[in-house]
Amino acid sequence: MTSPVPPAADEPVYDDRVYRSPMAMVTGVLLLALMAWLCGDALVRGSGSAPWIAGAVLLFGVPLVVAFTLRPAVFANDNRLRVRNPFRTLELPWASVDAVRAGYSAEVLAEGATYQLWSIPVSLRERKKVSRRAGRAGAEAAAVKDLARASADKAVHELTELAERGTARAGAQGGVKVRWSYEIIAPAAIGAVALIVLLATR
Repeated sequence: MTSPVPPAADEPVYDDRVYRSPMAMVTGVLLLALMAWLCGDALVRGSGSAPWIAGAVLLFGVPLVVAFTLRPAVFANDNRLRVRNPFRTLELPWASVDAVRAGYSAEVLAEGATYQLWSIPVSLRERKKVSRRAGRAGAEAAAVKDLARASADKAVHELTELAERGTARAGAQGGVKVRWSYEIIAPAAIGAVALIVLLATR
């Protein structure tokens, strides 16, 4: 009697592709440096309630700066998409993804919901520049069309290809998982409350 043939194993999963916004990261580093300089001076040299207010500002501001500039990232491999937004982390197996698109913002549609990809900013200005260059290229080789994409559109195109290839993989099955980033939310909330109290009692 012939034993049943097991299903073919998935191909190996390679390292994640990582998508970040370089401009956002530079902005975040500069803002953190500015906050450290201003609030650090108040912490060291300030008198009265100034050091406490400076500490509350840091507790409130640093997590928010990190959340909106350094934290956002998109990680993609053959099995799933992991989206790290300011206050949430999403894990989306490719089988759960309906579409990845870039209109006025980059988004992934999954299980009837739409999630924004914060780390892939859409620049309409860049799109216009790319369109003008493509127009001047005229009827050159078709490969020019593939190159003539804004950075956000290139990223979305790559993610769409990964989704199409990965949706049938055994490791790409499952539903969307959402986790709130309490390591960002909690200190920011505590800092906000402390700042309100300190300002109200001055």
